[in-house]
Amino acid sequence: MIYRHTINSTAYVFPNLRDLLAKATPARSGDRRAGIAADGTEQMIAARFALADVPLRQFLNEPVIPYEDDEITRLILDSHDVAGFVPMSSLTVGGFRDWLLSDAATADTLRKISRGVTPEMVAAVSKLMRNQDLIVVARKCEVMTSFRNTIGLPGRMSARLQPSHSHDDARGTAASILDGLLLGSGDACISINPASDDPQVVGPLLRTLDDVIMRLQIPTQACVLTHVATTLGLIEQGLPVDLVFQSIAGTEAANRSFGVDLSILTEAREAALSLSRGTVGDNVMYFGTGQGSALLAKAHHQVDQQTCEARAYAVARAFDPLLVNSVVGFIGPEYLADGKEIIRAGLEDHFCGKLLGLPLGVDVCYSSHAEADRDDMDNLLTLLAAAGVTFIMGVPGADDVTLNHQSTSFRDALYIRDLFGLKRAPEFDDWLTRAGLTGQDLRLADAGLLPEFASRLLA
Repeated sequence: MIYRHTINSTAYVFPNLRDLLAKATPARSGDRRAGIAADGTEQMIAARFALADVPLRQFLNEPVIPYEDDEITRLILDSHDVAGFVPMSSLTVGGFRDWLLSDAATADTLRKISRGVTPEMVAAVSKLMRNQDLIVVARKCEVMTSFRNTIGLPGRMSARLQPSHSHDDARGTAASILDGLLLGSGDACISINPASDDPQVVGPLLRTLDDVIMRLQIPTQACVLTHVATTLGLIEQGLPVDLVFQSIAGTEAANRSFGVDLSILTEAREAALSLSRGTVGDNVMYFGTGQGSALLAKAHHQVDQQTCEARAYAVARAFDPLLVNSVVGFIGPEYLADGKEIIRAGLEDHFCGKLLGLPLGVDVCYSSHAEADRDDMDNLLTLLAAAGVTFIMGVPGADDVTLNHQSTSFRDALYIRDLFGLKRAPEFDDWLTRAGLTGQDLRLADAGLLPEFASRLLA
């Protein structure tokens, strides 16, 4: 189908829905690099006017990647909740935006339609929204998941404690865990980005995390962010695996570049469920995503990077994950050039993920060669907290020494919780009280407990 809109006597023509979505996207370097971005502001505005008039049902009739070419397209269309779509079926993209911003779009109604809207519908409507629109709608979305604690409850924000070490040193990792726990991080999970994917390295890291959690009786979950195939092998060896992690993307070809497909993710989820390690729930998957991953793999099919990112959320949604996080500025300025583009992308990702029913967190981060700084990240972090972000990262000193980018620190989580009056997962908050860790700065209530606490952790 051909789409058109005229501005100042200039007729802009878009040959298909894929091109229309790309041209309507807010400016970003990845789409410019791919040669699919709008030529200028006027063409971008024309595309948005045309997109606003597209019926939502058109996205079911015109896949941006053909059904026969891509298993993610097949997943999206085959799993579409027809009943959930009925309330939206008569709307255009513009009408969908108006409805989302209305009082009719409550937490309950948004939950009911979450599997009735497709990633492309959600990506499309985000392109018509200002930042404040993305924030106010995402704020209304409530998504709860659980394993050893309950994540996503209203008025709460979790933090992943990320004690990575550049050499996977056990004592260095344990010291970072201590630092994070004393500052109240770790309710999303305690998880390591290993420097090596070698099972002989990953296995001891899993045992270290499990030992800390079990000895200190912390109601949280552990994860080592290794490849899903490595995790499957470790499960077969009897290692203590709580969560299965995998980076995913929004096209079959991009996932193939990661060495995964839907079948291996299904196998991994079933293997993790068979361990029955959760105490309050059975959400056992953890996915990482990021705008630009499909383009980086030359597997984007000329689809804009934000729509590809939303399609990755369809993959995640199929496996009922505990956590999903957009590592928003990680890939670099070739895909998100500066602070403005990173902030916009972070808000888009959070909005799209939450609207699709996912427990979306954001790694508020940037690479050292991007035109961004800590002030940009403070701005994004604060906006995401206002939008009800599910979780953020807690990295020692905000410096991710494994992945070489700047993220958020344990104290950033304290700042945002204090500013918005946010609590942690209830089970984790209760544990902090029992452990004698109380107050805004989470100092030990009795300084005499510190040596004992540290010696148990570092023994």
